[in-house]
Amino acid sequence: MIKEIKPANSLRGEIIPPPDKSISQRAAIFSLLHDGISEVKNFSKAEDPNSTLSCVQQMGAQVKRSNESLLITGTGRRGLRKPEKDLDCGNSGTAMRLLSGVLVGSCVPARLVGDESLSGRTMTRIINPLEKMGAHILARNSAYAPLFVTCNDGLKPMKYELPIPSAQLKSCILLAGLFGEDVTQVIEILPSRDHTERLLELDSVVTHGRKIISASRADEIPNQSYTIPGDFSSAAFWLVAGAIHNDAEIMLSGTGLNPSRNALLGVLEEMGADITIENERQEGAEPVGDIVVKSSDLRAIKLDPNIIPNCIDELPVIAIAMLFAEGISEISGAGELRHKETDRIMATGEILRAVGADFEEKEDGFIIHGNPDFTFDSAEFKSYHDHRIAMAASILSLKGTNPSKVIDAESAAVSYPEFWQHLKAASGN
Repeated sequence: MIKEIKPANSLRGEIIPPPDKSISQRAAIFSLLHDGISEVKNFSKAEDPNSTLSCVQQMGAQVKRSNESLLITGTGRRGLRKPEKDLDCGNSGTAMRLLSGVLVGSCVPARLVGDESLSGRTMTRIINPLEKMGAHILARNSAYAPLFVTCNDGLKPMKYELPIPSAQLKSCILLAGLFGEDVTQVIEILPSRDHTERLLELDSVVTHGRKIISASRADEIPNQSYTIPGDFSSAAFWLVAGAIHNDAEIMLSGTGLNPSRNALLGVLEEMGADITIENERQEGAEPVGDIVVKSSDLRAIKLDPNIIPNCIDELPVIAIAMLFAEGISEISGAGELRHKETDRIMATGEILRAVGADFEEKEDGFIIHGNPDFTFDSAEFKSYHDHRIAMAASILSLKGTNPSKVIDAESAAVSYPEFWQHLKAASGN
């Protein structure tokens, strides 16, 4: 699908971001492991969470829809069922990596498959530690899906220091560890998303700047009855849109404010964005609030590489904000972007190049020469079938003087099925 986006004279209104994709997928998996019924409200309708939901059903979970809720009857750790067919994770790296941990811990054999994009992403980061825990994993070229996961003589607990800050890798090891008699520990030097620890109520301590999270069979899997908050990564596109537009005021209602997830707020505020948070509250284990963003005069920023894991998904749209900031901005330490759904450094560079931006692409980021008065006529943007690239290009399109086009725009549905509807409502186009 090719989507034409007209320039916006103004951006106004209230937007309710879609349910958080990361939390929705964890809710499905953790409900499977809970021995009982969980009522999950506001479960995401995006493709990735529904791929995960389908997988947990194959492993024995019973799922019923009731109004705006999912009633998920879990099997508990002892009742997991061997899938009768491949577990199709679609485009979801979260599903493939987290379910691999569950399969290894439970010694339930299964074959995990994914779409072309997911099958092109390396899985060595989970394969190596899981094999040390007793798994036997057959992978294409020893690195890529399909993954055939089996185990040998039961789980071997381990103490594992994360080589990179990765919530998926951390969660994978902890989920395997939940099946062990002895404690598995994951040691985190730089913080990553902590949804897994929060939702499973796992013990953790911080010592000498290192966070140590523990998991074993002694940990009770809590009931997963809660309301999924709005997805901060989806709200990020509107935060940037509002900040860079000359006439904007947007409220993002019910947005998740998990501090391990919302570094973009600090980035934009340091850049001078006019952002306020109202009605802060708690939904289950997660903080939530209503975020209001208004037109802003932005200044350049050099991102601290230590916060990159906390805003990795938002970096393409952060680059768009930098384009309209006064001065020279820099992103470095973001090499992980090259291993997402597509090479997002390359893809973001193509977006900037299409509008004639003054920038330098580096192996691990960008140097962007910003200008609050930057203008361009129109452009044709390639999304590379990547939802975040498609949406970042669309936000930039609102600033053109003539309509622009986004190729393969349907990819936005992977995380944000309502994106085009919300874009039309906010811009009046």
